[in-house]
Amino acid sequence: METVQAALWVVILLVALALIFDFMNGFHDAANSIATVVSTGVLKPTQAVVFAAFFNFVAIFIFHLSVAATVGKGLFSPAWWTPMWCSVRWWGPSPGT
Repeated sequence: METVQAALWVVILLVALALIFDFMNGFHDAANSIATVVSTGVLKPTQAVVFAAFFNFVAIFIFHLSVAATVGKGLFSPAWWTPMWCSVRWWGPSPGT
């Protein structure tokens, strides 16, 4: 029974880490994509957010899982690198992209 409880806590921890990573990564990507069009005056902030949300939703139907398949082939190893890079971007002076 202790093994089941330990496995449950590992799953809970992994899901929590995945959600934290997803929030940090999405936070940076959304800010970078929206800041350019808003700062240049091309779109108003509300229009930019709606525009980004629409195309982020539609992209899966156009590109399917191509990026995930490329990463899954082992060309990149995002398991450890990506959370560290997000942390550096979060606290450091480096730009997101």
